[in-house]
Amino acid sequence: MKNSRWFSLIVLCTGFLLIVVDMTIVNVALPSIQKDLGFSQSGLAWVVNAYLIAFGGLLLLAGRVGDLVGRKRVYMAGLAIFTSASVLCGLSFAQPMLIAARFVQGIGGAVSSAVILAMIVTLFPEPLERAKAFGIFSFVASAGAAVGLIAGGLITQAVSWHWIFFVNLPIGVATAVVSARLLSNDKGIGFGQGADLLGAVMVTAALMLGVYAIVQTSDYGLLSARTAILTAVAVALLAAFVIRQARERNPILPLRLFRSRKVAGTNLVQALMSSAFLGFFFLGSLDLERVQGYGPMAIGLAFLPVAIVMALFSVRFSAQLIGRFGAGAMLGAGQVVAMIALAMVAFGPVHPNYFVYLMLPMALLGLGGGLSFPALTMIAMADVSPADAGLASGLLNTTGQVGGAFGLAVLATMAGGRTLELVRGGVDGIAALSGGYHFAWAVCTAMLVLTMTAAAVLLREKRAGQRADEVQCVECEAAA
Repeated sequence: MKNSRWFSLIVLCTGFLLIVVDMTIVNVALPSIQKDLGFSQSGLAWVVNAYLIAFGGLLLLAGRVGDLVGRKRVYMAGLAIFTSASVLCGLSFAQPMLIAARFVQGIGGAVSSAVILAMIVTLFPEPLERAKAFGIFSFVASAGAAVGLIAGGLITQAVSWHWIFFVNLPIGVATAVVSARLLSNDKGIGFGQGADLLGAVMVTAALMLGVYAIVQTSDYGLLSARTAILTAVAVALLAAFVIRQARERNPILPLRLFRSRKVAGTNLVQALMSSAFLGFFFLGSLDLERVQGYGPMAIGLAFLPVAIVMALFSVRFSAQLIGRFGAGAMLGAGQVVAMIALAMVAFGPVHPNYFVYLMLPMALLGLGGGLSFPALTMIAMADVSPADAGLASGLLNTTGQVGGAFGLAVLATMAGGRTLELVRGGVDGIAALSGGYHFAWAVCTAMLVLTMTAAAVLLREKRAGQRADEVQCVECEAAA
């Protein structure tokens, strides 16, 4: 029974790895896709944006549906949609077909990933085992980005861009077959007095429109009238949704969830940390390509220290450290280490020697992520009832995706503005590009200072003896 739970975790993480890898593997293949299908620069962005809009908009709804009808059913449905859409992406021979298939793929990714954290909570109710499980999940979530970069470069160069999607078929089918046999069935809490369908439409429309407002800033600008109008409509829809949830007898997002300071605080910290980490990876990839002259494979290999160190601490050490010192302490320590790593990169030279100036910050960033993300996930899910676990899981994923997308848009705009300012000041093109990236990384460093402040205020322990009791319980469990 114990081994079957860990096998179930591996199956869930494999399904999530498919989704995480897909988010970065496409980026490496974009030049080949543009050349083959004749995309313009602005049109090419929709190969990524179509996925992000569906994914970010449906996470919250999918998580709640999992609570209502059963998480295994939702996970399996999402896996089927994602795998089928991947085949359609690989078969695409025209721009509209690929964009539409990517949108459907985003739906499948949101539906399956929204319930995974809730399923892990159910599988591992004990503190020590749950910490280990969250460590493995956090590693998969973070290291999958580096795997995608390497796999994308390798497959695109060796075969063609079509195969970055086709490889999902055998993995997706195998994962679905094993999941059907291994994962436990759950019935869900049911629809009770009826589902809040209008509320579901409102929140999904608000999130999709909000993500769309973010991703189109590359064409229209972050401060443009178009962006302001779209954002205002999204905020109005979200406000109307909140009012409806306060009055609805069977809301899709019970507002009682936010009475927990841990739930509110961890989602804020998740959004800020995701912005800083995603900003570093995205702008770091551009710096390595445009300033340092790295190829696709070299870029993926450059990020390997992040994945290796994060794997080591997420899988091997994070559970023991959380059990001994508490999740709050490990979250704070991870944030400090990540902040130091980003500061080292932000204030480094224009053309750094990788082994002198980049490898150590990459390793430190992996250490920071390996310490902080499992701890943050544990804190977020600690006070959530089993009936709301799917919703809390979807909410945490949503804040990470939407917050990260918004932060990335802001950071990219800041980097571009700083580069333009330097060019006007007479700085040459390469140095100006580098200056923009370094400025954005300095902002990422400041964002982590903000996350530490938010965590210290919102996630502090209520009782001095509470953590000691938890630690004693975990240590007794470990000894047994």
